[in-house]
Amino acid sequence: MSLWSRAQQLPPESLQKVRAIYGEHFPIEVRHCLSSWIENRICTPEPEEQQRYFVEELVGEIHAHSELLLSPDMFVTKMKLIEAAKTFRIKYSHAPHELYAYMRHCLGLEMEVIQAAMGPQYLAQPHTERKYSELITGLQTVRQKVNLAAEEIRTLQANIESLSLQYHECLKNKGHINYLQQSGPITPERRELEACLRLQIEEMERKLNALVAQINQSQIELVDRLKDNISTLRQLQSQVLDEELIKWKREQQLSGNGVPMSANLNTIQEWCELLADLIWSTRQQVKNVALVTSKTISELRQPHLADMLDDMSKQITSLLSTLVTSTFVIEKQPPQVMKTNTRFTATVRLLVGGQLNVHMTPPRVTVVIISEQQAQLLLKSETGGGRGKQPVECGDILNNSGCMEYQPTSRQLSVSFRNMQLRKIKRAEKKGTESVMDEKLTLLFQSEFNVGGGELVFQVWTLSLPVVVIVHGNQEPHGWATVTWDNAFSPPGRVPFAVPDKVTWGQLAETLRIKFCSATGGDLSEDNLRFLAEKIFSVAHRTNLPLNSLELNGMSVSWTQFCKDALPERNFTFWEWFYMVVKVTRDYLRTLWCDRLIMGFIQKKQAEEMLAKCPPGTFLLRFSDSELGGITIAWTGEGNEVFSLQPFTSRDLMLRSLADRILDLAQLQFLYPNVAKDDVFSKYYTKPENEMLKNGYVKPVLVTTLPPYMSPSPAYAHSPDSHRNTPSVHSSYFSAATPAQTEASFMDSDLFEQIRAFEPEGLDDFDFYNASNASMK
Repeated sequence: MSLWSRAQQLPPESLQKVRAIYGEHFPIEVRHCLSSWIENRICTPEPEEQQRYFVEELVGEIHAHSELLLSPDMFVTKMKLIEAAKTFRIKYSHAPHELYAYMRHCLGLEMEVIQAAMGPQYLAQPHTERKYSELITGLQTVRQKVNLAAEEIRTLQANIESLSLQYHECLKNKGHINYLQQSGPITPERRELEACLRLQIEEMERKLNALVAQINQSQIELVDRLKDNISTLRQLQSQVLDEELIKWKREQQLSGNGVPMSANLNTIQEWCELLADLIWSTRQQVKNVALVTSKTISELRQPHLADMLDDMSKQITSLLSTLVTSTFVIEKQPPQVMKTNTRFTATVRLLVGGQLNVHMTPPRVTVVIISEQQAQLLLKSETGGGRGKQPVECGDILNNSGCMEYQPTSRQLSVSFRNMQLRKIKRAEKKGTESVMDEKLTLLFQSEFNVGGGELVFQVWTLSLPVVVIVHGNQEPHGWATVTWDNAFSPPGRVPFAVPDKVTWGQLAETLRIKFCSATGGDLSEDNLRFLAEKIFSVAHRTNLPLNSLELNGMSVSWTQFCKDALPERNFTFWEWFYMVVKVTRDYLRTLWCDRLIMGFIQKKQAEEMLAKCPPGTFLLRFSDSELGGITIAWTGEGNEVFSLQPFTSRDLMLRSLADRILDLAQLQFLYPNVAKDDVFSKYYTKPENEMLKNGYVKPVLVTTLPPYMSPSPAYAHSPDSHRNTPSVHSSYFSAATPAQTEASFMDSDLFEQIRAFEPEGLDDFDFYNASNASMK
């Protein structure tokens, strides 16, 4: 991510400090519009000799950018840029190094503000900065070589034209001598004229021979230079496409699991545009040299050079083809768990579209959904040469076609599909215990366009990340299990969509930690992760697992353990349990979790042992082992007996928050180990409403209470649940305006039916993974 991109993510007070850095000498409009060019030139110090043309280059870049600001909304910015260019030329033409130093100082201050506000981790590591600097230096170096080759081509062309003129002048003199010899008797005048012509011919031939040797040498050197430029371009392109772009795609995939992205597609586009410009220029140079040498006199033609030029033409065209096809990317992925008959979006971008003027004839992009097997066949035919036949679609997508649009200010050529909808899906045959949620599909984006006035035609396509298609919300958890495992553990360069069947617990634990953190805003501790290890390995007690974290992290976890096998004495899997814990925490417990008021990941027996040593009224909050997405309150009663409330689920917490329920229960006094509950929960209590509604009615309030038999003596609270090791109690509700009623009677009441009638549609099927990643992307 560029320095300016990081600056724009700063909080308002820090952003104001950045704004104060820039003024008359370095307007912030210039910093914003030319951010990449400035950072590429200034972040790596240049010798003062190289700064001689800095002002002219900066002014040229400003004018070039201002010409792209065609929108009326950008008129003021355009005027400010033009005024800044004028000021730079007047003040610094005589001292370009002063402007260079001042701009470098401003970038240093900007970096200090970012580091102070967001920490050193938000600045690129020295190795990364050095790597990017080397890449930019390489591109600048090859640009100089390309410009030098252009000069040499012009010199070669001029020499060949001069040779042609001298050659024909020499032929003319030889023809004159032949005429003198054949047109009559030889007189002294004719003999003298002939001798003079022969001297001229000898001098001409001597010059011609020297010029021929010079041209031959120039041709060889020029071909070698072009060959060297192509080799350098190939290395730089590999660095951009095979390292940086692949890294961005991998980060994009991991972001589906909640990992923040650091790579910036805009920066990669700038590199790709530079490559496209240099590759296209080099391709034209190869063609020009071939054309120039083919039109020269036969004595100068060197067949081996013609063959070399033909081979180089194929190489540079292949480089351009690779660059174009590789930079057709999905900027915004479609949802990886896709529900039929539900609207979804996606965005596709061609990184070199603006540079190659593809937008002059906007290409049309179409989208189809294909199976994993069709994706494999498509890649196989591509590597074998040629696309082969069109893949077989396995579903119908509405609104699956659109033209790419060019934005001059950002130089982006892209198309956003905003209203796609998968109408139906054709499933593949299942094997063994596979379900429809195990099946991975992909969206194929494809287009065709030409560059160079139809000289080259490109067929481009790209595949989305694997998607799982569901038809009902209850399929969503398993669908996300498939996607999460694939995003986290897919190997580089895989055959679609192969993933390992087993991974280490350390790998899976990190994936779960990132998932939980991105959805809820709060991290998981080592103890939390150890609890999850106990659950997935079906271990009854902590000591049954290796105490050494390295040994624990090295243990293997299979896909079956992750989301296929039911947990002991339960009818749900580890993933289903974890998924619902994340969901209820994100929707209803986020602030409590982030304030560390929820212990959460603790076994029931361990919670009882901890509470039994505490005074009556001490309580803690833990996620239920038996109820999906449930959170229970365990507390110490009189006589140090520990009780647990029946778990609250999303439906319960939608009616009344957990903090308010804790307030309702007078039996709960201290949050474990000994914190008064009002000291930590009071800020989450709902303030009572004393006023009547506008319609004159009093609004009822639901309050949590314990059954009557809990009040006289906790000794009567033995209502054991067959699935529990300790007594459990049901909570009950009453209205502020009506007598208390039990939970069962409330569930049968008209009020509850009215609440259910107004429940947001699809609440239980809400996609918390996409919701948590939307702002990041």
